[in-house]
Amino acid sequence: MLAVIATGGKQYLVKTGETLKIEKLLAEEKGSFVFDKVLLTADDDGSNVKVGMPTVAGASVQATVMKQGKERTLLVEKYKRKVRYHKTHGQRQRFTEVKIG
Repeated sequence: MLAVIATGGKQYLVKTGETLKIEKLLAEEKGSFVFDKVLLTADDDGSNVKVGMPTVAGASVQATVMKQGKERTLLVEKYKRKVRYHKTHGQRQRFTEVKIG
């Protein structure tokens, strides 16, 4: 089964059994999560397509939360020439890894 889901301000094309790294969800590790904003559903071969306006009524995607974590540190640097100003700021984005089931 194929589906397009919306979460965290983004849209993802997901398949059954696929592992996906998305923005942090409020869910516990090894628990289940239900995506209810399903924009499109279809069979594996591309037949039986249902497109929602904006979502498909009654459709949902079940997922298992595999891991909660943080990405690598991303360094952001501000610099202004001639005034000897520079500032470095580090940021680690939080993520949730889910397995579509």
